[in-house]
Amino acid sequence: MSGVLNLAYSLLKLRLTMLGTLALVIGASTLFISLLLYLLGALSIFTVLIFVVLFNFVQWLVSPYMIEAMYRCKEVPYNQSPKLHEMVERVAQAAHVKKPRIMYSPITAPNAFAYGSPLGGSRVCITQGLLDNLKDDEIEAVLGHELGHLKHRDVQIMMFVSVLPTIFYWIGISLIWSGGYGSNQRNGGNAVAIGFLALIVYFILNLLILGLGRQRELYADRHGAEVVPGGAQKLAIALAKLDAYSHGVRRQGSSSIQLSGFKSMMIIDPDHTSGINLSSLSDDELVDYVASRKMTAAERFMELFSTHPSTVKRIKILKSLE
Repeated sequence: MSGVLNLAYSLLKLRLTMLGTLALVIGASTLFISLLLYLLGALSIFTVLIFVVLFNFVQWLVSPYMIEAMYRCKEVPYNQSPKLHEMVERVAQAAHVKKPRIMYSPITAPNAFAYGSPLGGSRVCITQGLLDNLKDDEIEAVLGHELGHLKHRDVQIMMFVSVLPTIFYWIGISLIWSGGYGSNQRNGGNAVAIGFLALIVYFILNLLILGLGRQRELYADRHGAEVVPGGAQKLAIALAKLDAYSHGVRRQGSSSIQLSGFKSMMIIDPDHTSGINLSSLSDDELVDYVASRKMTAAERFMELFSTHPSTVKRIKILKSLE
């Protein structure tokens, strides 16, 4: 009974943390925009704001097509892979969501991602590398994670909050350029100072949004653990294998990490791995090895700048759900 209560408490804590971070991002953005409007006397800041919002909205609408062009994604017909379609259908039913369109990318980096827009609907893509490196039950757990992103509307939420720091970035750059080349030296100096303030706000908001993204990854992990039988263990194994592969590629100095452009959407960040070595360990031994690791202070610090939580942390949490 205490175990059930602990799991319920941890889930509630995660949800409250996500809501608190989201409220902090929106509240801080509103506060700083109001401050800039006051300092600038509501100059042409509205023009910048409207431009950035419209640009990001259009980008969101067309982003599925950009992603598919970049990663050569194609929809998988049912007759080409009925097993994969049945797997997605099974997970979608368990998650109580509409089955997304199934996409395939031929790239060798093992990963998966969910995306979509009002124009193209929801989609989930898996790479050839994922099919080559994971077993069927591990792929199913990964799909549970990705459908969790769709169910929680993470694509829409992260798109919305990502607009906020972009606004401050363009305000900052615009003020620094206009102040530096303006005819009035005094006013120009004020504009440059406010511009640098806007860039500091941009940096702070980015850190908050990265934190929100990491929380939502943990939430999607929990979803994958819940909707797939034995999902916690299967997803832990999958994450350990994906981490080990990405780390091995980076150690070789290879330029073939092909997912960095949209890495925030991926199930694992290929640029921030935990140094796991598959060696000759079995799947269970690999997971136990990762779960027993202690994160160094440097790893904790670097995690602040990552789109994903440390694989060590994710696997420890998944182990607690078994």
